[in-house]
Amino acid sequence: MRGPAGLPLPLPLVVAVALAAAAVMVVEARFVVEKNSLMVTSPTSLRGRHDSAIGNFGVPQYGGSMAGTVVYPKDNADACEAYDGDRHFRAKPGALPNFLLIDRGNCLFAKKVWNAQNAGASAVLVVDDKDEPLITMDLPREDDEAAKYIQNITIPSALIDKKFGEQLKKAIKDGEMVNVNLDWREAVPHPDDRVEYELWTNSNDECGPKCDMLMNFLKEFKGAAQLLEKGGYSQFTPHYITWYCPQAFVVSKQCKSQCINHGRYCAPDPEQDFSTGYEGKDVVVENLRQLCVFQVAKESKKPWIWWDYVTDFHIRCPMKDKKYNKKCAETVIKSLGLDVKKVDKCMGDPNADSDHPLLKMEQDAQIGKGSRGDVTILPTLVVNNRQYRGKLERKAVLKAICAGFEETTEPNVCLSDEMETNECLNDNGGCWQDKAANVTACRDTFRGRVCECPTFNGVQFKGDGYSNCEPAGPGKCLINHGGCWHETRNGKTFSACQESGNGKCQCPAGFRGDGVKKCEDINECKEKKACQCRECSCRDTWGDYECTCSGDLLYIKEHDTCISKTAVQGKAAWAAVWGILIVLVVVAAGSYVVYKYRLRSYMDSEIRAIMAQYMPLDSQGEVPNHTNDEEHH
Repeated sequence: MRGPAGLPLPLPLVVAVALAAAAVMVVEARFVVEKNSLMVTSPTSLRGRHDSAIGNFGVPQYGGSMAGTVVYPKDNADACEAYDGDRHFRAKPGALPNFLLIDRGNCLFAKKVWNAQNAGASAVLVVDDKDEPLITMDLPREDDEAAKYIQNITIPSALIDKKFGEQLKKAIKDGEMVNVNLDWREAVPHPDDRVEYELWTNSNDECGPKCDMLMNFLKEFKGAAQLLEKGGYSQFTPHYITWYCPQAFVVSKQCKSQCINHGRYCAPDPEQDFSTGYEGKDVVVENLRQLCVFQVAKESKKPWIWWDYVTDFHIRCPMKDKKYNKKCAETVIKSLGLDVKKVDKCMGDPNADSDHPLLKMEQDAQIGKGSRGDVTILPTLVVNNRQYRGKLERKAVLKAICAGFEETTEPNVCLSDEMETNECLNDNGGCWQDKAANVTACRDTFRGRVCECPTFNGVQFKGDGYSNCEPAGPGKCLINHGGCWHETRNGKTFSACQESGNGKCQCPAGFRGDGVKKCEDINECKEKKACQCRECSCRDTWGDYECTCSGDLLYIKEHDTCISKTAVQGKAAWAAVWGILIVLVVVAAGSYVVYKYRLRSYMDSEIRAIMAQYMPLDSQGEVPNHTNDEEHH
């Protein structure tokens, strides 16, 4: 028996863990197989949808689909041996990719897929050799050699049931072309604009290729994870698997060295040797510390600091350097600005004979709920309550997380260059394009290209995105003149684009046409539309005309007439005289008004002063009377 990290458990603990696992599994044990849809498009007799179980290695195309032709090898049908020839199953240029159909049995699933990939296959369909429910193809923990090359598997793989597989084989044998479509678009639910995902991990860094893969993933994915979390696009939660020792084994040496809280929370010995190195309880304590770091960081509204801690701890406090301890961990915590005392308080006493609230919640969470099965494999990634199947690699995992967003709500990190399908590079993806203005409706996403009228330089384009996109609203004439006719000659530009009005293209004054493809210059002279007075001489220009008058006459364009210059000068003189007179009248009237106002104010003040000598005013006190005073004297 082995632990979650792939380490064999000591014999006494095997019994203990087996009993504990049995006790847990009785409650609600089940393993959910993550599936994708396989659609047969030809031959007609097999057309329809079938389930297939996603392999737990390679790179499933989450959020997308892949069409291909099914090929069944004449020799080496189980793909347990390398195929002869370089890229034996590689598709020819212009043809659909080849999906290799192979039989189950005789060797590891991973080895079959590895050999198929080296032979040029784009995907692998493994036919079950038993009539049974579909299972998840995974890597056995005991095969270290397979663990090394499995990291290089980049094609998707799936297991199909025996009956369906036999039908595909028969159709191929009968010479029929078998085309299928693998669809991962519903493999991850995508209900809204936020993705919730969790990673079941472990702090043990000495468990072989699996641990190396996990630690490398944490380092590579940290940047993307923190961008998603800081932007509010995701909610991430780390988890850690633990077991418990049954009561009968609590006092045993094995349980004491591998468990805390009196056998309630246990992990296997990292070195599989009780006499040397670190113990299982050291791993449990560090797992708990990492949970508490997440809790404290979450309370400070910075949950993404967990990624910094686990990667820094792995670099600065590895087991091989004998630094996997509390002192080194606290140094990392302090460097990240977290409160060490809060983390210690969260961890509590590992020797206490009581449940720890966090670790108890972790054990309860290991049992599957809803569409998610029990967590039995480390590491395990769960996206929107659906277990991820495939290679634990940055690009593959990011693609699965991005598939969890409702369409059109994906953040920019999902639209980065490395995530794009680059379908727009080929014939602009079949979308609308204005080469002159360098504007296109094609937009690459991880799901494929989208034809959507863009916003360019602040101008919104409207249309179907495929055959038509037209600028609309303010500023539209700045983008290729709004798609209207325009022409420049001798540094002078005319355009049929209108910012206001009904927005339609309309030829400017001096031109006629549809305003879109053509506007022709109107010859005002020839068509007698201007410069028609007797003294006028007309000359047509592009977009306009010039009109001159004979003798000492001046042309007035607004009235299309010629008048004498002296008359114009006389009129200007009279206009100036009248202007001066009007100004003088206004000034005189203003002065008179000011004079009257000041005179009235002066007279009012004089009258008030005279009256104040004979009677008190409201604003003055009573005038004293001295008559009585004289009588007293």
